[in-house]
Amino acid sequence: MTPFLLYMARASLYLAIFYAFYLLVMRRTSLFRFNRAALLLGTVLCHLLPLLRLRTVELPATEPMTAELPAREAAVPVSAAAAPFPWLTVLYLTGIAAVLLLCLLSALRMLRLIRQGTPEPCEGCRLTLVDRDIPSFSWGRRIVMSRPDYEKHPAILAHEKQHIRCRHSLDVLLMTAVAALHWFNPLVWIARAELRLLHEYEADEGLLNQGIDATQYQLLLVRKAVGEQRFSLANGFNHAKLKQRINMMQHKPTSGWMRLAYLALLPFLAGTMFLCNPVRAHVQNPAQSPRGIIADDELAAMPDTTGRTVPFSLIEQKPTFQGGDANVFNKWVQANLVYPKEAAEAGVQGRVMVAFDVCDDGAVRNVKVLRGVNEALDAEALRVISSSPDWKPGIQDGKPVKVTFQFPVIFMLRDNKVTLGSEARSVNNETGQETHSFQKLSVENDRSGSVPFSLIEQKPTFQGGNANTFSKWVAQHLNYPEDAKKAGIEGRVMIAFDICEDGAVRNVKVLRGVNEALDAEAIRVISSSPKWEPGIQDGKPVKVTYQFPLIFKQDVVDSSTVPSIK
Repeated sequence: MTPFLLYMARASLYLAIFYAFYLLVMRRTSLFRFNRAALLLGTVLCHLLPLLRLRTVELPATEPMTAELPAREAAVPVSAAAAPFPWLTVLYLTGIAAVLLLCLLSALRMLRLIRQGTPEPCEGCRLTLVDRDIPSFSWGRRIVMSRPDYEKHPAILAHEKQHIRCRHSLDVLLMTAVAALHWFNPLVWIARAELRLLHEYEADEGLLNQGIDATQYQLLLVRKAVGEQRFSLANGFNHAKLKQRINMMQHKPTSGWMRLAYLALLPFLAGTMFLCNPVRAHVQNPAQSPRGIIADDELAAMPDTTGRTVPFSLIEQKPTFQGGDANVFNKWVQANLVYPKEAAEAGVQGRVMVAFDVCDDGAVRNVKVLRGVNEALDAEALRVISSSPDWKPGIQDGKPVKVTFQFPVIFMLRDNKVTLGSEARSVNNETGQETHSFQKLSVENDRSGSVPFSLIEQKPTFQGGNANTFSKWVAQHLNYPEDAKKAGIEGRVMIAFDICEDGAVRNVKVLRGVNEALDAEAIRVISSSPKWEPGIQDGKPVKVTYQFPLIFKQDVVDSSTVPSIK
């Protein structure tokens, strides 16, 4: 959910509480002008309350944003993962557009009727008379009514002048905007109708205070109570509920002390503020950690003298890089990261975990290696992160703050091919079991175009599922060789295989064996695999290399997938 939608959800919750209170407590009071002002002011305040930030609960800091990135010399560059389609945002904007379209149609109909009428001079307003029978209405300083009503019922004109004097059109505009923003909240639409009813109460009260006969005026309302509301943007003589208007004219005046009833809202709004506001993370100094170390999968917000540090996962407004998110930074690092020549020649690969701060001025500082691989790779990761252009800093409580990142940089040579040496046999002294293994002699470039699993843009799928689906299929088709079972031989066979461009499984080989029979069974079952949906890189199917361990254990045959890190 975007920050704006989250803000609107909070504001809508405040509005629901406020409007529910009005409908239950203040709706039937005769404090028309005060209730109108309270509704308008309360609506504005309900949109300001979500901007206040309270911190009452402390939670442990959670892990930060991380993103895996291959080096420049690595296999085909990693594309940013496709962001999910913002269905919620589209639905919300569609609702706003629908409400605004209905208001526009109402305004067009109102303008067309005004053009059909004849302007007449009138003190204090712009009067338009229509020769056919229409319900009267006012908008801004314009009054539109039928000529017969103008000639026979001056009270109608006086009523519409009360709407103009009280500037009710401005209220209608405000509540129309609120209804458009909160179209999904039914209480907002009810409150909008209640405000229009308050307009009628206030206009009726102003007319009665001028000395008009109440009985005759009520009879006029009954005679004119025909038709329906035509224009949602206008105030009309026949727009409000007739029975409620007449009852309010006869209502005993409400005590002014009733205004204090709005104070009962304060505990509900305060409680809602505490519930709706995000909590504060407790940031632990690494030196005070009970383990004394920083693990790769936890965030350490390392305080320094530059000011307050906020974990990435709890920041209200996240830092941005060159107008984008972390994926944009990924691409920038990829474009500037160079695989050290000596490391490439030695076939050194690995994952360098780097921590850095995006400070309150946007500069990247305090870059350090949390877990390294090789001196050359570590130095290159530090160099490229330290040379980062300034970010737009994160915002907390309306102020820029320092935010700590953990960023893993993966150095991986392109299309590696593992060359295995001769088979080595050994005997476990405790169990007496013989195990087989193959020495890894070298890592060299494979021109066959295989893409490592960890770098593939769109991973291969098996029978519509992921690697776990393949694990289940293997478990169902794997047979424990009888001779190995009788001999009590157990162990883990590491298999490597390719999922080719056509989805077929080929190049099945044992990377580390256990026993001839177990190795042969592992090769058999993997080789008999049905076709996969191939992996996609740059929009084309490519060969993807897997490493897959199969565990043979008495009465249990287990398997699990491990992506190749070749």
